Amino acid sequence: MQPVSKARLQIHFCVLLWGFTAILGKLISLPALPLVWWRMLLVAGSLLLVPRVWRGLRAMPAPLRWAYAGIGVLVSLHWLSFYAAIKLSNASVGATCIALGPVFLAFIEPWIARRRFDPRELIIAAAVVPGVAMVVGGVPHGMRMGIAVGALSALFVALFSAFNKRLVDHGDPLTVTCLELGTGTLFLTALAPLMPHAGSAFVLPGAHDALLLVLLSFGCTLLPFALALVALRHLSAFGIQMVTNLEPVYSIVLAIVLLGEQRELHAWFYVGVAVILGAVFIHPLLHRNPREPAQPELLGTAENHGIVE
Repeated sequence: MQPVSKARLQIHFCVLLWGFTAILGKLISLPALPLVWWRMLLVAGSLLLVPRVWRGLRAMPAPLRWAYAGIGVLVSLHWLSFYAAIKLSNASVGATCIALGPVFLAFIEPWIARRRFDPRELIIAAAVVPGVAMVVGGVPHGMRMGIAVGALSALFVALFSAFNKRLVDHGDPLTVTCLELGTGTLFLTALAPLMPHAGSAFVLPGAHDALLLVLLSFGCTLLPFALALVALRHLSAFGIQMVTNLEPVYSIVLAIVLLGEQRELHAWFYVGVAVILGAVFIHPLLHRNPREPAQPELLGTAENHGIVE
């Protein structure tokens, strides 16, 4: 098999594994805060066992470490709001909301990168609005808070992706991931006492939740991250993004097959999903640069791993 073909298959497998994150988030009975705390702790703790990570930390200047630590806070807020959205609604709604990340990025990245707004991006953002309206109309009233929290999660995706992109060439991917998730763990530890209704971050999971947390942390985070790093050697940023944009699709299909969520949602929800995903797929086509290298730093910390343009 040719290296490029093998890399494409690896990325599709990674995206399928990432698609399970929303499913596992729904199946794990822990509240969102302890769920995210355990996931971050397990991943960051495992990466600290890798000598390459320690070498990267020692070589990284202190200002850069602080910058990545700040991004880690945004990552923790993204994951916290993502899983809160799933708990408030269901996996399909959470996965759909996270696809709004490129819409927010169209407004946020020019501000952070100090460049002019691209009219093409703004047109795509406007095209998503009807899809969002249909998604809202296609869910039961009790799930609409989940949509609001899910949209907040997509905003955090756009924020930390834009900041990560500015620092993309300054750190080893594994080191960056460990630093960001380790900082996120510490931030959630400090945040837990201020959120009495969210549950303590130090809840000891039962056997069922513990098994699912291990699958989430290693099977849906570390394993696909490692495979993606290998695949990135043979694929462009455009190729990576077009595949990873399938993540919400995989999540929704898995939610239908494994959780039967189609019984909870109306037809307008799926029409709205199609509109949103159509805009998400058009976005990289307008910025296609086949020679642009993919950026591994953005793969380790997002649920929407497609924001790598």
